[in-house]
Amino acid sequence: MQYRRFGRTDLSMPVLSCGGMRYQYKWQDMPEREIPPDNQANLEATIQRSLEAGINHIETARGYGTSELQLGKILSILPREKLIVQTKVAPVDNAKEFQQTFEKSLSNLQVDYVDLLGLHGINTPEFLNYSTRPGGCLEVARKLQEQGKVRFIGFSTHAPTKVILEAIETNQFDYVNLHWYYINQSNWAAIEAATEQDMGVFIISPSNKGGMLYEPSQKLVDLCYPLSPIVFNDLFCLSHPQVHTISIGAARPQDFDEHLKVLKLLDRADEILPPIIQQLEQAAIDALGEEWFRTWQIGLPQHTETPGGINIPVILWLRNLAIAYDMIDYAKMRYNLLTNAGHWFPGAKADNVKTLDLRQCLTNSPHADKIPEILIEADRLLTGDAVKRLSQQ
Repeated sequence: MQYRRFGRTDLSMPVLSCGGMRYQYKWQDMPEREIPPDNQANLEATIQRSLEAGINHIETARGYGTSELQLGKILSILPREKLIVQTKVAPVDNAKEFQQTFEKSLSNLQVDYVDLLGLHGINTPEFLNYSTRPGGCLEVARKLQEQGKVRFIGFSTHAPTKVILEAIETNQFDYVNLHWYYINQSNWAAIEAATEQDMGVFIISPSNKGGMLYEPSQKLVDLCYPLSPIVFNDLFCLSHPQVHTISIGAARPQDFDEHLKVLKLLDRADEILPPIIQQLEQAAIDALGEEWFRTWQIGLPQHTETPGGINIPVILWLRNLAIAYDMIDYAKMRYNLLTNAGHWFPGAKADNVKTLDLRQCLTNSPHADKIPEILIEADRLLTGDAVKRLSQQ
Protein backbone atom coordinates (compact mmCIF):
# COMPACT_ATOMS: atom_id res chain seq x y z
CA MET A 1 0.00 0.00 0.00
CA GLN A 2 1.07 3.57 -0.57
CA TYR A 3 0.25 6.36 1.85
CA ARG A 4 -0.07 10.14 1.60
CA ARG A 5 -0.08 12.86 4.22
CA PHE A 6 -3.75 13.75 4.76
CA GLY A 7 -3.31 17.49 4.83
CA ARG A 8 -3.10 19.33 8.13
CA THR A 9 -4.20 16.20 10.04
CA ASP A 10 -0.72 14.75 9.37
CA LEU A 11 -2.36 11.30 9.24
CA SER A 12 -0.64 8.82 6.97
CA MET A 13 -3.60 7.96 4.77
CA PRO A 14 -3.70 4.93 2.45
CA VAL A 15 -4.40 6.01 -1.13
CA LEU A 16 -7.30 3.54 -1.15
CA SER A 17 -9.93 3.77 1.62
CA CYS A 18 -12.53 1.27 2.77
CA GLY A 19 -15.92 2.97 2.41
CA GLY A 20 -18.73 1.53 4.49
CA MET A 21 -21.97 2.02 2.59
CA ARG A 22 -22.25 -1.25 0.66
CA TYR A 23 -21.50 -4.16 2.97
CA GLN A 24 -24.07 -3.45 5.67
CA TYR A 25 -27.27 -5.45 6.04
CA LYS A 26 -29.83 -2.64 5.93
CA TRP A 27 -30.03 1.07 5.23
CA GLN A 28 -32.21 1.45 8.30
CA ASP A 29 -31.29 0.90 11.95
CA MET A 30 -32.33 -2.45 13.33
CA PRO A 31 -31.50 -4.65 16.34
CA GLU A 32 -28.22 -6.52 16.19
CA ARG A 33 -30.04 -9.82 16.73
CA GLU A 34 -31.84 -9.41 13.39
CA ILE A 35 -28.64 -9.12 11.36
CA PRO A 36 -27.97 -12.46 9.62
CA PRO A 37 -24.71 -14.14 10.69
CA ASP A 38 -23.61 -14.60 7.08
CA ASN A 39 -23.94 -10.87 6.39
CA GLN A 40 -21.91 -10.04 9.50
CA ALA A 41 -19.30 -12.62 8.53
CA ASN A 42 -19.00 -11.06 5.06
CA LEU A 43 -18.54 -7.60 6.55
CA GLU A 44 -15.84 -8.83 8.91
CA ALA A 45 -14.07 -10.67 6.10
CA THR A 46 -14.20 -7.48 4.02
CA ILE A 47 -12.56 -5.48 6.82
CA GLN A 48 -9.92 -8.15 7.33
CA ARG A 49 -9.12 -8.11 3.59
CA SER A 50 -8.89 -4.33 3.71
CA LEU A 51 -6.36 -4.47 6.54
CA GLU A 52 -4.36 -7.24 4.85
CA ALA A 53 -4.00 -4.91 1.86
CA GLY A 54 -2.77 -2.08 4.11
CA ILE A 55 -6.06 -0.16 3.90
CA ASN A 56 -6.48 0.92 7.53
CA HIS A 57 -8.87 3.82 6.88
CA ILE A 58 -12.40 2.59 7.62
CA GLU A 59 -15.08 5.14 6.66
CA THR A 60 -18.78 5.01 7.44
CA ALA A 61 -21.67 7.27 8.48
CA ARG A 62 -24.61 7.43 10.87
CA GLY A 63 -26.79 7.57 7.76
CA TYR A 64 -25.57 4.19 6.51
CA GLY A 65 -28.10 2.12 8.43
CA THR A 66 -26.53 -0.86 10.22
CA SER A 67 -23.01 -0.13 8.96
CA GLU A 68 -21.73 1.43 12.20
CA LEU A 69 -23.36 -1.19 14.42
CA GLN A 70 -21.87 -4.03 12.39
CA LEU A 71 -18.46 -2.40 12.19
CA GLY A 72 -18.40 -2.07 15.97
CA LYS A 73 -18.34 -5.86 16.32
CA ILE A 74 -14.99 -6.11 14.56
CA LEU A 75 -13.45 -2.74 15.45
CA SER A 76 -13.75 -3.67 19.12
CA ILE A 77 -11.30 -6.56 18.68
CA LEU A 78 -8.78 -4.82 16.39
CA PRO A 79 -5.75 -2.78 17.52
CA ARG A 80 -7.32 0.68 17.73
CA GLU A 81 -4.05 2.59 17.32
CA LYS A 82 -3.49 1.03 13.90
CA LEU A 83 -6.84 2.19 12.49
CA ILE A 84 -8.11 5.46 11.04
CA VAL A 85 -11.83 5.40 11.84
CA GLN A 86 -14.13 7.93 10.20
CA THR A 87 -17.84 8.47 10.58
CA LYS A 88 -20.13 11.22 9.37
CA VAL A 89 -23.13 12.94 10.97
CA ALA A 90 -25.50 15.20 9.07
CA PRO A 91 -25.68 18.84 10.21
CA VAL A 92 -29.10 19.84 11.51
CA ASP A 93 -30.79 22.97 12.81
CA ASN A 94 -30.64 21.68 16.40
CA ALA A 95 -26.98 21.29 17.40
CA LYS A 96 -27.94 19.28 20.49
CA GLU A 97 -29.53 16.71 18.19
CA PHE A 98 -26.27 16.60 16.20
CA GLN A 99 -24.37 15.76 19.40
CA GLN A 100 -26.83 13.04 20.37
CA THR A 101 -26.52 11.49 16.92
CA PHE A 102 -22.73 11.50 17.18
CA GLU A 103 -22.86 9.82 20.60
CA LYS A 104 -25.01 7.09 19.01
CA SER A 105 -22.34 6.64 16.33
CA LEU A 106 -19.59 6.32 18.93
CA SER A 107 -21.61 3.74 20.85
CA ASN A 108 -22.35 1.74 17.70
CA LEU A 109 -18.71 1.72 16.65
CA GLN A 110 -17.57 0.60 20.13
CA VAL A 111 -14.64 3.01 20.12
CA ASP A 112 -13.68 5.79 22.52
CA TYR A 113 -12.98 8.25 19.72
CA VAL A 114 -13.06 8.64 15.96
CA ASP A 115 -10.05 9.92 14.07
CA LEU A 116 -12.21 11.77 11.55
CA LEU A 117 -15.67 13.23 12.03
CA GLY A 118 -17.32 14.53 8.88
CA LEU A 119 -20.31 16.86 8.78
CA HIS A 120 -22.26 14.77 6.32
CA GLY A 121 -23.89 16.42 3.33
CA ILE A 122 -23.06 20.12 3.37
CA ASN A 123 -24.91 20.31 0.06
CA THR A 124 -26.65 23.68 0.36
CA PRO A 125 -26.02 27.10 1.94
CA GLU A 126 -28.60 26.13 4.58
CA PHE A 127 -26.60 23.11 5.74
CA LEU A 128 -23.40 25.16 5.68
CA ASN A 129 -25.13 27.67 7.95
CA TYR A 130 -26.29 24.90 10.33
CA SER A 131 -22.64 23.89 10.54
CA THR A 132 -20.72 27.15 10.91
CA ARG A 133 -23.06 29.61 12.64
CA PRO A 134 -22.47 30.44 16.33
CA GLY A 135 -23.85 27.58 18.42
CA GLY A 136 -24.02 25.35 15.33
CA CYS A 137 -22.90 21.79 14.67
CA LEU A 138 -19.26 22.69 14.11
CA GLU A 139 -19.12 24.30 17.55
CA VAL A 140 -20.43 21.03 19.03
CA ALA A 141 -17.83 19.08 17.05
CA ARG A 142 -15.10 21.30 18.49
CA LYS A 143 -16.28 20.51 22.03
CA LEU A 144 -16.21 16.79 21.18
CA GLN A 145 -12.67 17.34 19.94
CA GLU A 146 -11.71 18.96 23.26
CA GLN A 147 -13.18 15.95 25.06
CA GLY A 148 -10.96 13.59 23.06
CA LYS A 149 -13.87 11.96 21.22
CA VAL A 150 -12.85 13.39 17.83
CA ARG A 151 -9.38 14.02 16.46
CA PHE A 152 -10.08 15.93 13.23
CA ILE A 153 -13.17 17.51 11.69
CA GLY A 154 -14.11 17.73 8.01
CA PHE A 155 -17.15 17.68 5.78
CA SER A 156 -18.61 15.63 2.95
CA THR A 157 -20.48 17.24 0.11
CA HIS A 158 -22.50 16.75 -3.07
CA ALA A 159 -22.91 20.51 -3.40
CA PRO A 160 -22.27 22.80 -6.37
CA THR A 161 -18.64 23.91 -6.44
CA LYS A 162 -19.60 27.40 -5.27
CA VAL A 163 -20.98 26.05 -1.97
CA ILE A 164 -17.97 23.75 -1.49
CA LEU A 165 -15.65 26.71 -1.96
CA GLU A 166 -17.60 28.71 0.61
CA ALA A 167 -17.22 25.87 3.13
CA ILE A 168 -13.49 25.52 2.43
CA GLU A 169 -12.93 29.27 2.69
CA THR A 170 -14.19 29.28 6.27
CA ASN A 171 -10.89 27.53 7.11
CA GLN A 172 -12.72 25.62 9.83
CA PHE A 173 -12.36 22.12 8.38
CA ASP A 174 -9.37 19.76 8.31
CA TYR A 175 -10.48 17.73 5.29
CA VAL A 176 -13.17 17.35 2.64
CA ASN A 177 -14.94 14.36 1.05
CA LEU A 178 -16.09 15.36 -2.44
CA HIS A 179 -16.82 14.05 -5.93
CA TRP A 180 -14.14 14.33 -8.60
CA TYR A 181 -13.09 11.76 -11.21
CA TYR A 182 -12.49 11.49 -14.95
CA ILE A 183 -16.08 11.88 -16.12
CA ASN A 184 -16.79 14.80 -13.76
CA GLN A 185 -13.90 17.17 -13.05
CA SER A 186 -16.00 20.23 -12.20
CA ASN A 187 -14.83 20.32 -8.57
CA TRP A 188 -11.15 20.82 -9.38
CA ALA A 189 -11.30 24.42 -8.13
CA ALA A 190 -12.48 23.08 -4.76
CA ILE A 191 -9.59 20.62 -4.63
CA GLU A 192 -7.16 23.45 -5.37
CA ALA A 193 -8.73 25.58 -2.63
CA ALA A 194 -8.52 22.68 -0.17
CA THR A 195 -4.86 22.22 -1.05
CA GLU A 196 -4.18 25.89 -0.32
CA GLN A 197 -5.76 25.38 3.13
CA ASP A 198 -3.69 22.18 3.63
CA MET A 199 -6.87 20.12 3.93
CA GLY A 200 -7.07 16.40 3.37
CA VAL A 201 -8.83 15.47 0.11
CA PHE A 202 -10.94 12.28 -0.06
CA ILE A 203 -12.69 11.33 -3.31
CA ILE A 204 -16.17 9.88 -2.87
CA SER A 205 -17.40 6.90 -4.89
CA PRO A 206 -15.08 7.04 -7.93
CA SER A 207 -16.28 3.68 -9.22
CA ASN A 208 -20.03 4.05 -8.64
CA LYS A 209 -20.88 7.73 -8.99
CA GLY A 210 -17.82 7.90 -11.22
CA GLY A 211 -19.54 5.80 -13.89
CA MET A 212 -20.69 2.40 -12.54
CA LEU A 213 -17.27 1.23 -13.64
CA TYR A 214 -17.78 -2.27 -12.24
CA GLU A 215 -20.33 -2.74 -15.07
CA PRO A 216 -18.70 -0.77 -17.91
CA SER A 217 -19.89 -0.60 -21.48
CA GLN A 218 -17.78 -2.47 -24.01
CA LYS A 219 -16.90 0.85 -25.65
CA LEU A 220 -15.50 2.18 -22.37
CA VAL A 221 -13.56 -1.05 -21.85
CA ASP A 222 -12.02 -0.69 -25.30
CA LEU A 223 -11.17 2.98 -24.82
CA CYS A 224 -9.46 2.40 -21.45
CA TYR A 225 -7.37 -0.51 -22.72
CA PRO A 226 -4.82 -1.72 -21.60
CA LEU A 227 -6.30 -0.77 -18.21
CA SER A 228 -9.75 -1.61 -16.94
CA PRO A 229 -12.06 1.40 -16.50
CA ILE A 230 -11.71 1.04 -12.71
CA VAL A 231 -7.92 1.04 -12.77
CA PHE A 232 -7.83 3.90 -15.29
CA ASN A 233 -10.09 6.05 -13.14
CA ASP A 234 -8.18 5.23 -9.95
CA LEU A 235 -4.91 6.11 -11.65
CA PHE A 236 -6.38 9.31 -13.08
CA CYS A 237 -7.48 10.46 -9.61
CA LEU A 238 -4.32 9.42 -7.78
CA SER A 239 -1.99 10.84 -10.43
CA HIS A 240 -2.87 14.22 -8.89
CA PRO A 241 -0.91 14.67 -5.64
CA GLN A 242 -3.63 17.00 -4.36
CA VAL A 243 -5.82 13.89 -4.01
CA HIS A 244 -4.88 11.87 -0.94
CA THR A 245 -7.28 8.92 -0.99
CA ILE A 246 -10.17 7.48 -2.99
CA SER A 247 -13.01 5.42 -1.59
CA ILE A 248 -13.60 1.79 -2.42
CA GLY A 249 -17.19 0.99 -1.52
CA ALA A 250 -16.50 -2.70 -1.05
CA ALA A 251 -19.45 -5.05 -0.64
CA ARG A 252 -17.29 -8.18 -0.30
CA PRO A 253 -13.60 -9.01 0.20
CA GLN A 254 -12.78 -9.50 -3.48
CA ASP A 255 -13.98 -6.00 -4.38
CA PHE A 256 -10.55 -4.64 -3.46
CA ASP A 257 -8.70 -6.78 -6.00
CA GLU A 258 -9.13 -4.67 -9.13
CA HIS A 259 -8.38 -1.41 -7.30
CA LEU A 260 -5.15 -2.77 -5.83
CA LYS A 261 -3.75 -3.10 -9.36
CA VAL A 262 -3.32 0.69 -9.48
CA LEU A 263 -0.56 0.67 -6.84
CA LYS A 264 2.18 -0.63 -9.12
CA LEU A 265 1.21 1.90 -11.81
CA LEU A 266 1.34 5.13 -9.80
CA ASP A 267 4.96 5.87 -10.64
CA ARG A 268 4.17 5.49 -14.36
CA ALA A 269 1.00 7.58 -14.51
CA ASP A 270 2.59 10.24 -16.74
CA GLU A 271 3.40 7.55 -19.29
CA ILE A 272 0.22 5.46 -19.07
CA LEU A 273 -2.57 8.03 -18.84
CA PRO A 274 -2.07 10.42 -21.80
CA PRO A 275 -2.80 7.94 -24.63
CA ILE A 276 -5.92 6.65 -22.85
CA ILE A 277 -7.17 10.18 -22.19
CA GLN A 278 -6.52 11.01 -25.84
CA GLN A 279 -8.59 7.99 -26.91
CA LEU A 280 -11.43 9.01 -24.63
CA GLU A 281 -11.42 12.62 -25.81
CA GLN A 282 -11.26 11.68 -29.46
CA ALA A 283 -14.16 9.24 -29.06
CA ALA A 284 -16.23 12.01 -27.47
CA ILE A 285 -15.34 14.44 -30.26
CA ASP A 286 -16.23 11.87 -32.91
CA ALA A 287 -19.59 11.19 -31.26
CA LEU A 288 -20.58 14.70 -30.21
CA GLY A 289 -18.70 17.06 -32.52
CA GLU A 290 -15.68 19.07 -31.43
CA GLU A 291 -17.47 22.39 -30.93
CA TRP A 292 -20.06 20.84 -28.62
CA PHE A 293 -17.40 18.80 -26.78
CA ARG A 294 -15.33 21.91 -26.07
CA THR A 295 -18.10 24.40 -25.28
CA TRP A 296 -21.33 22.65 -24.20
CA GLN A 297 -20.99 23.64 -20.54
CA ILE A 298 -20.42 27.38 -21.13
CA GLY A 299 -23.04 29.74 -19.71
CA LEU A 300 -25.45 27.11 -18.43
CA PRO A 301 -27.82 28.10 -15.60
CA GLN A 302 -28.10 26.27 -12.29
CA HIS A 303 -31.37 24.42 -11.74
CA THR A 304 -32.44 27.15 -9.30
CA GLU A 305 -32.27 29.63 -12.19
CA THR A 306 -34.21 27.50 -14.66
CA PRO A 307 -37.99 27.33 -15.27
CA GLY A 308 -39.30 24.12 -13.79
CA GLY A 309 -36.04 23.59 -11.90
CA ILE A 310 -34.61 21.57 -14.79
CA ASN A 311 -31.00 20.60 -14.09
CA ILE A 312 -29.69 21.44 -17.55
CA PRO A 313 -25.94 20.97 -16.88
CA VAL A 314 -26.44 17.50 -15.40
CA ILE A 315 -28.83 16.37 -18.13
CA LEU A 316 -26.52 17.48 -20.94
CA TRP A 317 -23.56 15.84 -19.17
CA LEU A 318 -25.40 12.53 -18.84
CA ARG A 319 -26.52 12.65 -22.46
CA ASN A 320 -22.92 13.26 -23.51
CA LEU A 321 -21.72 10.20 -21.57
CA ALA A 322 -24.46 8.01 -23.01
CA ILE A 323 -23.64 9.02 -26.59
CA ALA A 324 -19.86 9.26 -26.35
CA TYR A 325 -19.11 6.15 -24.29
CA ASP A 326 -22.31 4.06 -24.46
CA MET A 327 -22.73 4.70 -20.71
CA ILE A 328 -26.48 4.43 -21.09
CA ASP A 329 -27.15 2.43 -17.91
CA TYR A 330 -25.21 4.88 -15.77
CA ALA A 331 -26.83 7.88 -17.46
CA LYS A 332 -30.31 6.43 -17.01
CA MET A 333 -29.66 5.63 -13.36
CA ARG A 334 -28.51 9.17 -12.59
CA TYR A 335 -31.12 10.88 -14.78
CA ASN A 336 -33.98 9.09 -13.08
CA LEU A 337 -32.69 10.15 -9.68
CA LEU A 338 -33.56 13.74 -10.55
CA THR A 339 -36.57 14.97 -8.52
CA ASN A 340 -36.19 11.91 -6.23
CA ALA A 341 -32.94 12.55 -4.36
CA GLY A 342 -33.48 15.95 -2.79
CA HIS A 343 -30.39 18.03 -2.09
CA TRP A 344 -28.12 15.04 -2.73
CA PHE A 345 -28.85 15.22 -6.48
CA PRO A 346 -31.13 18.22 -7.03
CA GLY A 347 -33.19 19.50 -9.90
CA ALA A 348 -35.80 18.13 -12.26
CA LYS A 349 -35.76 16.05 -15.42
CA ALA A 350 -36.50 17.47 -18.87
CA ASP A 351 -39.85 15.77 -19.34
CA ASN A 352 -41.80 19.03 -19.63
CA VAL A 353 -39.35 21.14 -21.67
CA LYS A 354 -41.91 21.71 -24.42
CA THR A 355 -44.10 23.66 -22.02
CA LEU A 356 -41.31 25.97 -20.79
CA ASP A 357 -39.59 29.05 -22.18
CA LEU A 358 -35.85 28.58 -21.59
CA ARG A 359 -34.66 31.50 -23.69
CA GLN A 360 -33.84 33.86 -20.85
CA CYS A 361 -31.98 31.33 -18.68
CA LEU A 362 -29.88 30.24 -21.69
CA THR A 363 -28.85 33.75 -22.73
CA ASN A 364 -25.18 33.10 -21.93
CA SER A 365 -24.94 29.76 -23.72
CA PRO A 366 -23.46 29.60 -27.24
CA HIS A 367 -25.87 26.72 -27.88
CA ALA A 368 -29.04 28.40 -26.62
CA ASP A 369 -30.96 27.81 -29.83
CA LYS A 370 -30.49 24.05 -29.86
CA ILE A 371 -30.39 23.10 -26.16
CA PRO A 372 -34.20 22.78 -25.77
CA GLU A 373 -34.31 20.17 -28.54
CA ILE A 374 -31.27 18.40 -27.10
CA LEU A 375 -33.01 18.23 -23.72
CA ILE A 376 -36.06 16.67 -25.35
CA GLU A 377 -33.80 14.15 -27.05
CA ALA A 378 -32.02 13.43 -23.74
CA ASP A 379 -35.33 12.79 -21.99
CA ARG A 380 -36.35 10.30 -24.68
CA LEU A 381 -32.96 8.57 -24.43
CA LEU A 382 -32.74 8.38 -20.65
CA THR A 383 -36.27 8.15 -19.30
CA GLY A 384 -36.97 5.03 -17.31
CA ASP A 385 -38.35 4.08 -13.94
CA ALA A 386 -37.79 6.55 -11.11
CA VAL A 387 -34.68 5.73 -9.10
CA LYS A 388 -34.17 6.21 -5.38
CA ARG A 389 -30.91 6.84 -3.53
CA LEU A 390 -29.53 3.72 -1.85
CA SER A 391 -30.46 5.09 1.56
CA GLN A 392 -34.09 5.43 0.44
CA GLN A 393 -34.38 1.84 -0.72
